[in-house]
Amino acid sequence: LVDSSPVIIDRPRGTRHPRFPDMHYPFDYGYLAGTQAADGDGIDVWVGSLPGKAVTGVIVTIDLTKRDAEIKVLIACAPEEARAIVALHNSGDQSAALVLRKG
Repeated sequence: LVDSSPVIIDRPRGTRHPRFPDMHYPFDYGYLAGTQAADGDGIDVWVGSLPGKAVTGVIVTIDLTKRDAEIKVLIACAPEEARAIVALHNSGDQSAALVLRKG
């Protein structure tokens, strides 16, 4: 469960990316408050439709344009939601791998 760090949703489902208006967020997207990723921002999270706040997996991304790699935590994501999110990150100069939590 993700209870020690509150999830901040700064890009709700259906909103457009601020720099890439053709891209919209199919699920809530945000970060874990009080954390810091390699890019200096909070650790990114995607929030799906399952009940509760269980971590259901992670996505490891590599972005050749930004020249960085990140881990994005999946919270309450059903397997089909996780596959949709990883497909979103497997476009353009990005590549991503999905790791689902067992059980």
